[in-house]
Amino acid sequence: MPDALYPQLPSVDRLLHEAAVAPLVAQYGQRPATDAARALLAEARAHIAAHRVLPKWTNDWPAALQHALAERSASKLKPVFNLTGIVLHTNLGRAQLAEDAIEAVARVMREPVTLEYNLDEAQRGHRDNAVVDLLREITGAEACCVVNNNAAAVLLMFAALADGREAIASRGELIEIGGAFRIPDVMRQAGCTLVEVGTTNRTHLDDYRRAITERTALLVKVHTSNYRIEGFTSAVKEAELAALGRDTGIPVVSDLGSGALIDMSAYGLPVETMPQQILADGVDLVSFSGDKLLGGPQAGIIVGRADAIARLQKHPLKRALRCDKMTLAALEATLRLYRRYSQPHDRLPQTLPTLRHLSRAQAEIAQTVERLLPECRKLYGASFHIDGAPCLSQIGSGALPMNTLPSQALTFTAHDGRGRSLEALAAHWHAQPKPILGRIADNRLWLDLRCLDDEDELLTALRVAAVSPTERLPDTSTATEAAGEGNSASQPD
Repeated sequence: MPDALYPQLPSVDRLLHEAAVAPLVAQYGQRPATDAARALLAEARAHIAAHRVLPKWTNDWPAALQHALAERSASKLKPVFNLTGIVLHTNLGRAQLAEDAIEAVARVMREPVTLEYNLDEAQRGHRDNAVVDLLREITGAEACCVVNNNAAAVLLMFAALADGREAIASRGELIEIGGAFRIPDVMRQAGCTLVEVGTTNRTHLDDYRRAITERTALLVKVHTSNYRIEGFTSAVKEAELAALGRDTGIPVVSDLGSGALIDMSAYGLPVETMPQQILADGVDLVSFSGDKLLGGPQAGIIVGRADAIARLQKHPLKRALRCDKMTLAALEATLRLYRRYSQPHDRLPQTLPTLRHLSRAQAEIAQTVERLLPECRKLYGASFHIDGAPCLSQIGSGALPMNTLPSQALTFTAHDGRGRSLEALAAHWHAQPKPILGRIADNRLWLDLRCLDDEDELLTALRVAAVSPTERLPDTSTATEAAGEGNSASQPD
C-alpha cells in the first residue's frame, strides 16, 4: 500500500509551476522555493514510510509550501514577550532601548555621519568623541573609552596597562561571568600574570601591600554582582586600595560590572555602586556595561584618568574592540536622557524602559493581572486553573541575580496535575508568531507581568494561541475542578 502513495506526490518541477505557487517563487526566490519544495517532498516520503498514509498537509501543497517558506525566511531574532521575571535577561538581549536611542540608530543607518570626522578641523576625528563630553559630565571622569562590551573593557585595561607584568586581585573577587568567561582567563589572554591575595571570604589591605613587587602593574577590584558571600567576610574598599595605589605609584582599576549612573534607591530599588562614587574614591579607571542598569546598548565603558585612557586608546586591541556607529548613536541618545532627566522622581522611568520595568510597583502589576484574569480563564480555563499570585522578579540573570523585586504573575496549573501539560502549554506559546516566555516552578507556569508594556498585545497573542492548531496543547476538559476557584499563592524558585 505505501508504494501506491508515492506516485501521488508531485515532482518539484510540477509543484513550482502550479499557478498558486508562482507568487511564492516571485516573493521568496527560485532557489529558496526549490529547496523548500524538496524538503517538503522528503518529509512526505518519510511520513509515508513511517505511517503508511499521506500527511494531512499534502491536501494543499501551495499552503504547505507557503508555510515552509515563511518559516525559512523569518528572522532568527524574534521579538518575544519577556514574562520570565528576569528584567535584564542576558539571553533575551538585556536592556530594551529608549525610543530616542532607537530613532538615533535608524538615523545613522540611513545616512553618512561624522563617526570619525571632525568638522571644525576638516580632518579625521575619534569615534568615542560622540559620548566623551556626556560621560565626563555625568561621571566626573577626565576621559573615557568605549568598546563593545564590559568583558572587552576589562581585557583592554589589562592588556594596555599590565601586559608582561603582574595584576593583584582578591581571591574573593575572581568571578566567572556568563558563558564560563573567568576574570583569571581574561587576565591571561591580556598577557598579564594574576597574583591572588587573601582568601575566598576575607581579604585585607595588607594582603595587597605584601604582594606588591617591582613587577606589579595594577591593583584590581572586581564587583561581585553575580554572587554573594555572607558571614565572616572582609573586603578592601575602593578608597583604601586607591590610597595604596597613590602611595606606591601603582594604578588601581575597578570592574564595576553593571554600573548604575543614578542613585537606584531613589526609585525604590536596591542600592548599586555608581562609577561616580568609585572615581571620587580615587580609583584610576572604572569599567561598566552599557546594556545593564544603564539601560542602553551593549557596550563596555571605561572612565577615569586622562593619561590612563590615552594608553587604552593607543593600544592595538582598541581597534579590534571598538563600537560601530549604531552602538555609539544609541549610547549617546541614552546618555542624553540621563543628562536631561537626571534628578530623582522625574521623567527618566517614562523614557528609559529598563528603569521603568525595574521601578514598576507591585500594586500596579497586580492591577494588570486582575484585568487579564477573566479573559485568560475564558481562553484556557477548560484545561488549566488560572490565578494571580505574588512572585519575585530578578533584576538580572548573569548580573545581579541575587537582587529581587516584589512582583505579580498570572499562574497556570493543569487540572490533570501533570507537569507535562504545563510544558506542552509553554511549548505551544513558544511556537507563536511572537513567543510568550514564562517559567515553570512549583508545578505552575508563571507569567510575571513586570516587563509587560502592552497588555492588549499580550491578550491578543493569548487569544490567537488558544485557537491555533496544535498537537501539544492538552485537552483536560473533563476535569472536575472549577476554572474560577482560587488557590494558595507561592513563590516561584
